Amino acid sequence: MTQVRVQAEDFDVAAEVAQLRAGNAKVGGIVTFVGTVRDLNEGADVAEMELEHYPGMTEQSIEAIIEQAKARWPIYGALVIHRIGPLKPTEQIVLVAVTSAHRGEAFAACEFIIDFLKTEAPFWKKEQTPEGARWVDARVSDDAALKKWTVS
Repeated sequence: MTQVRVQAEDFDVAAEVAQLRAGNAKVGGIVTFVGTVRDLNEGADVAEMELEHYPGMTEQSIEAIIEQAKARWPIYGALVIHRIGPLKPTEQIVLVAVTSAHRGEAFAACEFIIDFLKTEAPFWKKEQTPEGARWVDARVSDDAALKKWTVS
């Protein structure tokens, strides 16, 4: 089962995981990643982050990332929920959840999905700081994280 949702509303991690694994007795491992808004970024206080996306294209991009993960690891299900709109520090931004028979595959697939999501999905982030609004640039560390998935 693959699910992708882009939404303004918050999500309940426990309820989402329960739905993802519901009725599948083959599931032996569930790995989740929850990303939250930090109150500090690149040395500046962050009062709010606003996320924008390209509707339709964003969902297709995330679905393609999940399909790549499924081609690499024997996973049963994957769920990505990504929020948009204005968010305050400590609020949830993203949930990535993966089910598989074993933990190793679930951990690898979850990490793969979030690494690609951070760099490949069409989202734009704007932060409100004491100095005013600023767009968040791509991070070198996020690009470096992708390199470990490249097959030589």
